[in-house]
Amino acid sequence: MGTLSSLFSIMVLLLFTSFVFSVSLGMPSSIHCNFLHCLDQSSQTSIPVYTPNNSNYLSILESTIQNLKFLSSTTPKPHLIIAPLHQSHVQAIVVCSRRHGIQIKVRSGGHDYEGLSYVSDVPFLIVDMFNLRSIAVDAEDRTAWVQSGALLGELYYRIAEQSPVLGFPAGVCPTVGAGGYFSGGGYGAMLRKYGLAADNVIDAQLVDVRGRIVSRESMGEDLFWAIRGGGGGSFGIIFSWKIRLVDVPPIVTVFTISKTLEQGATSIVHKWQEIAHKLPNELFIRVLIKPVNSTKKMKKTIQASFNSLFLGDAEKLLILMEEQFSELGLRRKDCIETSWIRSTLYFANYLVEATPDILLHMTQAKEFSKGKSDYVTEPIPQVGLQGIWKRLLLEEDSSLTFTPYGGRMNEISEYEIPFPHRNGTLFQIMYKVSWKEAPRFAKQLNWIRELYGYMAPYVSKNPRQAYVNYRDLDLGRSKNGTTNYLRGRAWGTKYFKNNYERLVYVKSKYDPYNFFRNEQSIPTVALPQPHTREAAVDYI
Repeated sequence: MGTLSSLFSIMVLLLFTSFVFSVSLGMPSSIHCNFLHCLDQSSQTSIPVYTPNNSNYLSILESTIQNLKFLSSTTPKPHLIIAPLHQSHVQAIVVCSRRHGIQIKVRSGGHDYEGLSYVSDVPFLIVDMFNLRSIAVDAEDRTAWVQSGALLGELYYRIAEQSPVLGFPAGVCPTVGAGGYFSGGGYGAMLRKYGLAADNVIDAQLVDVRGRIVSRESMGEDLFWAIRGGGGGSFGIIFSWKIRLVDVPPIVTVFTISKTLEQGATSIVHKWQEIAHKLPNELFIRVLIKPVNSTKKMKKTIQASFNSLFLGDAEKLLILMEEQFSELGLRRKDCIETSWIRSTLYFANYLVEATPDILLHMTQAKEFSKGKSDYVTEPIPQVGLQGIWKRLLLEEDSSLTFTPYGGRMNEISEYEIPFPHRNGTLFQIMYKVSWKEAPRFAKQLNWIRELYGYMAPYVSKNPRQAYVNYRDLDLGRSKNGTTNYLRGRAWGTKYFKNNYERLVYVKSKYDPYNFFRNEQSIPTVALPQPHTREAAVDYI
């Protein structure tokens, strides 16, 4: 090794020695030293490594933790945070952590509902992808390569920078990281026209359990199938994705119309359930529901906000709405005509007049929260909606989001990728409750679980389905990701339905000894241990 690399090795080892005796993290210092030495020997260039004694360790750890409940002093912290600068660093991390038996967690944007990308029930390190965020757009080919650490807002900006009539069907929150988002499917305001983000992934670069860099051709179609919606953390570290860009018109129209109970919200939401999934694919109308102050003194009411993107101009939208959803009462003054890139600002609660480069500088809001999800296959009757309103009024900082399906989502087979919630799904429900102070969480958790229990008769059944990108440990969890196939079905069939079986097969084939894992990862089926030294070495 060169002088610079050797010096780096010495500095890292000395730095580690200085903190290992002052911080009890549950892992022998010899393992750390061996790991760091391996990391140095395996890479031609220095890999950024942060320890609890580094002055910027906490700021890096906390930078993309959205949920404040994971910032408490009792939350397990990583022994190291490693921030790879290029793909060879990712290879070295996988090879060395596997060789020395160290648990790794991979983080891109940090919006993880249950913190599974940066919290563990055993000693661990974080592979933080924030340095791997390049985006290469080829407008002529209508594709882009996106590294996993890139945020969705950055992706939108770079696409629009190259073409005003290309876009990508991803989420409404610009600070979500591409890596975890694509891995779980990923939906947004254009899902009815173009499907999920993962439906539009056409290649990927992944570091597998052996430390090899593989692409779609070399990894094989079954592994490529699994990583597009099978949830992050089970199959390898995907550091780059190739996506297919989609057409967007020069002018799109957005609007938000809010109705309270006193203004007929219940009947309008009921009507929305019947028609939202049948509307033309260009029209997306979701419903944001929350308790608000009533005009009556000292009273609360429910507000349903109909939040929409139409891929076309306002005149066409007004005609369409009058024909199919006149109950909402859309008027020309409610409509804002803008560009697709500025519509992403609108959905992120910015003015459409804001400059799009704000997408490059957004930071995520932090709060204490708990989320859950459901899928609805038949309209909820009005009496059922009234029961929801009653419960929402009991919790001030609560909300529901109804996201319509139909359109392109009906046309793609539930087996095309692991994400199975397709034809027959009317809409998705996201439940959320938040609170301002850590000691209050028991009340909020009880509240959201009671609401979730109340909803059982009105949502999908056998299994009751859930969205993997809204991780929910209430559905089940395993110690250090070491569950077996049968116990993994508790959450696996809810996230993936019958695709769980194939995911287990792929996992067992490509990571048979379960190196890549988390508390809700895909388990392996029992495999025989290697009978020869050569077989064991081949895996290691």
